[in-house]
Amino acid sequence: MSADEVVAVVDDDDRVVGHATRREVRERNLRHRSVYILVFNSADQLFIHRRTTTKDIYPGYWDVAVGGVLQAAEEYEPAARRELEEELGVAGIPLRPLFRLRYEDAENRVWGAVYRCTFDGPLRLQVTEIERGEWLHLPAVLARTQSERFCPDGLAALRRYALTGKA
Repeated sequence: MSADEVVAVVDDDDRVVGHATRREVRERNLRHRSVYILVFNSADQLFIHRRTTTKDIYPGYWDVAVGGVLQAAEEYEPAARRELEEELGVAGIPLRPLFRLRYEDAENRVWGAVYRCTFDGPLRLQVTEIERGEWLHLPAVLARTQSERFCPDGLAALRRYALTGKA
């Protein structure tokens, strides 16, 4: 998504209250919609990836979820499917909706939808967004978050997932 693409701006209850470019959303820290997909394999390992240094938010950070910002008129599940295919080359697999996530920090304010899927095939990483990735069991992922920089919104989704026992 380019900095000039238009996204929906939402209120604290996830109602659309306007539109802005992605650049404006980042500059003014406007609340917007995002999707988060936790991608596991059949060995119950989570795919984590390192974001490229050209990303507009959290550049070079590790991320536990594939996903991104919804386009202006897009709904959550189609956006999750689009992001999964764009970032990993994965299409046509079942997505399990988990929960909605309201997250905010000094750089990012989102309403998100969190999904889970299982995939064992080859991944085709989107080189403009993902530098590299690896599969790890959850305890190893959580241990790594203590020593490496991870996207805090993705971590919020993962921690809630781990606490609710939805594995």
